[in-house]
Amino acid sequence: MNMTYVLYAHNILRWGVLLFGLWTVLNALTGVLAKRRYNNNDNRSNLLFMVFCDIQLLIGLVLYFNGAWFTMIKTDAKEVMKDSAMRFFAVEHILMMVIAWLLVHVGRSMVKRSNNDAKKHKKMLVYFGLAFIIILAMIPWPFRSPGIGRALFPQFN
Repeated sequence: MNMTYVLYAHNILRWGVLLFGLWTVLNALTGVLAKRRYNNNDNRSNLLFMVFCDIQLLIGLVLYFNGAWFTMIKTDAKEVMKDSAMRFFAVEHILMMVIAWLLVHVGRSMVKRSNNDAKKHKKMLVYFGLAFIIILAMIPWPFRSPGIGRALFPQFN
């Protein structure tokens, strides 16, 4: 399997994660501030956020376990931990993205179990808001330090 195309997919799908994450957080915020009813739009936004996070995590795991990062951490963890760029991709990025993914799933479950609209919106804001912040922080944006930053859009060759 050509991992280059898998990486392209991972890069492009981040925009879907960010779009649906932002939609979900804004729905939660307006729900809390306006004290409005929890509706199908709220449910749809957090479902799509969860689905895109699921797909993104699966692609990320394929990249991680079929790429150099996993091999490097297994063979020479001490060296990986000394280098900030290697540590970011081998440890920090995957760990924090899994935590964000867990927050999305726990949040969706907590929202579904809540018995009133105000609680649903507050739980949406807390769980999905935290997940969204973690995701934003752990994306290898172009402005990050050398070795970590990646292009906003992949270059197809």
